[in-house]
Amino acid sequence: MNNARRLVDALRAKQPFKKALGQHFLVNDEVLQRTVAWAEVDVEDHVLEVGPGPGVLTEVLLATGCKVTAIELDSGACKHLRSVFATELEEGRLTLLEGDALQMAWPGDISRLVANIPYQISSPLIDVITRYHRNPKTTPLLDIVMLVQEEFAERVVMEYESDVGSLGMVVALDFDADMGERVPPHVFSPMPKVQSRLLRLTPHDEEWPCDRRLLVQMIRSAFDQRRKKLKRTLGKPPRRLSRIPGWHATRWMRAYNAMAHDPRLQRRPETFELEEWADLGVDFASCEEEA
Repeated sequence: MNNARRLVDALRAKQPFKKALGQHFLVNDEVLQRTVAWAEVDVEDHVLEVGPGPGVLTEVLLATGCKVTAIELDSGACKHLRSVFATELEEGRLTLLEGDALQMAWPGDISRLVANIPYQISSPLIDVITRYHRNPKTTPLLDIVMLVQEEFAERVVMEYESDVGSLGMVVALDFDADMGERVPPHVFSPMPKVQSRLLRLTPHDEEWPCDRRLLVQMIRSAFDQRRKKLKRTLGKPPRRLSRIPGWHATRWMRAYNAMAHDPRLQRRPETFELEEWADLGVDFASCEEEA
């Protein structure tokens, strides 16, 4: 088996690393092994890898016997991967898709996602993962393990009170989140300027008592101005409200006016637990119906 450093050096010999694509590649075999072990990948899995780059994680995933689909935007890295993993591609154990993972369709039978992703796509990728998992035409995901910037992981897990925000709250609507080991800059090539952290998202498949999309828009609207009370931040319709069936600006304002004296609107968003957001969403929708 080629080790991580050898694969990274092989890609570097063919082309310079591209900062615009967030290319910082792990060169520590032990971290890669622990990543795949923490993800609990086994031979029955079909794993999606986003941004394989030189293939260091790809190689460890394939060693488990699982099937891997890798999506890579960099054409030079794709050429490298086709050379390194020619046998696995021919046998069908590896499928390489060239393109943008945020834009292209994913296979419908993915069981896990394991990836060392470009950090700049962390938030939009979680949105894509959520849509994929909730799509009734795809196989529900078992879990997701990604290496991300540590600050981002803390915001998803809401590790500290200061981390409570729309990102963590919206993720919590669909996933339980926890952090794994910290990964220092010196195990990457080139070295990033930030600490990295393994992040795991495990679907809990809880059904919310009101439209989940309404909760997402309420949470995001409130946290857009997190220091202000909900009476102020929910006082105008969210920008994307019309995407929710049955909702429009007039309905929103009727609901808001009906709840104008609700004491919860005197609170700031970081004081709400997730279940309180759900209760507020239910009351917001039902009071409009009664008005």
